[in-house]
Amino acid sequence: MFDLLALITTAGYVGLFGIVFAESGLFFGFFLPGDSLLFTAGFVASQGSLNIVVLLVSLFVAAVLGDSVGYAFGRRVGPKIFTREESRFFKPAHVVRAHDFFLKYGKKAIFLARFLPIVRTFVPIVAGVAEMPYREFVAYNILGGASWVGSMLLTGYFLGSLIPDAEKYLHVIVLIIIGVSFLPMVHEFWKARKERS
Repeated sequence: MFDLLALITTAGYVGLFGIVFAESGLFFGFFLPGDSLLFTAGFVASQGSLNIVVLLVSLFVAAVLGDSVGYAFGRRVGPKIFTREESRFFKPAHVVRAHDFFLKYGKKAIFLARFLPIVRTFVPIVAGVAEMPYREFVAYNILGGASWVGSMLLTGYFLGSLIPDAEKYLHVIVLIIIGVSFLPMVHEFWKARKERS
């Protein structure tokens, strides 16, 4: 696991922007810790090391731009993305999972995927492959980006402000967030497995 406090302190605003941008739409960014990173950045802001308003604005922009780049990549590469060879930074199974999620939830998938690790990286790419109208894509992209960034940052910020010595519990809280964020994916996996059997 990343030492998130050290990462955020070292990376600063520019580094955080780059991480959120990459995880939102670059296919090699799926392993980055989006939810826990945002929560911890909000917590760090509550301690006075970062400005919460700067974080909210800059990371919202990073999330929206990242998804837009992913969409443009999918639009350019098209169906070839599904037959791309597996590599250290690319797993075809992630694209297939995102494709199924996109088919199941349609336009809402752009919004919902924001709250699902791995899926959020690949859904905008799949939307581009599917040639979803950009006007529809960008509307859900903006709504999803604002909801995801805002909810994660502000939860960390307010918990850090309200709980005395909150840094003592930070690792436990981050582990809970990671576990909760993966629950929908685990549910979908077991559901699909049950349907196949």
